[in-house]
Amino acid sequence: MRRLAKIWKYTTISKATKVKVYETMVLSILCYNSETWTLTAEMNRELRVFEMGCLRRIMDVSKRDHIKNEDIRAHLAITEDIVERIQERRLRYFGHVVRMDNCRLPNIALYDRV
Repeated sequence: MRRLAKIWKYTTISKATKVKVYETMVLSILCYNSETWTLTAEMNRELRVFEMGCLRRIMDVSKRDHIKNEDIRAHLAITEDIVERIQERRLRYFGHVVRMDNCRLPNIALYDRV
């Protein structure tokens, strides 16, 4: 996210393009292998804090501006937060593992047949 600081500051780049860059470059790296994470309440909070920090940089607003998180998401047309995206990915992976052959390791680990 920090290496893209120049992009977030450019006023000639639209916010929609910045959101696409954020989703492509930042979220894809952040969510890599998130299907296997054990999410705690603290980790959920940290992920949401990180995400809102990123979105605030894209919008070029700070916490001192007193703009609600929901308003920032609505302005950037982001409907689901990072935790919801990870949960969706985990469910998709679970369905994939359930459909695997019984001899595959993830399926064996899921059903505890070691």
